[in-house]
Amino acid sequence: MKQPKKILALNFGGIGDEILFLPALSSLKKEYPDAKITLALEPRSKSVKDLSNLIYDVICVDIKGKHKYWELFKFLCKARMGKFDMVFSSGANQLIPVLLFLTGITYRYGYESGALSRILLTKAVKLKKNQYASAMYHELVTPVTDIKTLYPEIDAGEIEKEPNSVLIHPGVSKMSVIKNMVKTWTPDIWAELVKKVLDTGKKVYLIGGPDDKECIEKIVEIIGERPNFENLYGTTKNIMDLARLTKRAEVLICSDSAPMHIGVGVGTKTLALFGPTDEKKLIPNDEKFIAIKNNCDCRPCLWDKRQTTCDELKCLKIDLDEVVKMI
Repeated sequence: MKQPKKILALNFGGIGDEILFLPALSSLKKEYPDAKITLALEPRSKSVKDLSNLIYDVICVDIKGKHKYWELFKFLCKARMGKFDMVFSSGANQLIPVLLFLTGITYRYGYESGALSRILLTKAVKLKKNQYASAMYHELVTPVTDIKTLYPEIDAGEIEKEPNSVLIHPGVSKMSVIKNMVKTWTPDIWAELVKKVLDTGKKVYLIGGPDDKECIEKIVEIIGERPNFENLYGTTKNIMDLARLTKRAEVLICSDSAPMHIGVGVGTKTLALFGPTDEKKLIPNDEKFIAIKNNCDCRPCLWDKRQTTCDELKCLKIDLDEVVKMI
């Protein structure tokens, strides 16, 4: 195989999924340093390009919109005109091999999903879901490289840590709220945690995205004016601003959401709240990245056992004093 000049990768999902996909792209770039990598993704996740210099260009495909078939047709046109040498897809749908075949790209890699994948793909990789998602995605590139990149790498620049600082991001994606996937505490519990952290002498910064406005306002209302507490909501203009704030903090406390993956990507000690989801699939097995969890016998359940969370939410009942000790 000659050295590829242009590589196409497909990974549809939220911004967290795109960050988890970065190690695979990193290994490709290390193997083929002169290749230009284009990432096809959903419009809601295109800001991942601002977090990494691995991505030369993006192709937005609104596969969850009303006109998904038209979107796929436009994607195929761009893929065929792009003259790519290789294509990788993280999709497990049985029709993904057909989509990759229609791109006309010579070397095609994806997950094994049946007879079509074995016929139409250059190499069909066995899908192993019970592992850290970055490792799962990374297996897609093992047919072409022996290089192994363990974690997402986000270049936020040289930033000095602020001593005794704790950044708290209580929000989750709007999509999870719409789908009734409760993965975080209520604002009053987050406010109680902020108070307890402040009582240890730490400086606490509160941050959130556009979807978190109501939650942030409620937390601020409960806490009121306190020394060493600062509300930074609305001060970040883009996702890289959040990455820089995260890198500056000594500790990040957040939910199972995109900020958690940013914390991993910039190497900040991260405490992430896991309720119904499986921490083994979403956060590295590393002492620097810690899952806040209740070891009740019914978790994890979301996605593997059910598509929405239960009403009891025993998994989110956690001793806040124990969380403070983790810091």
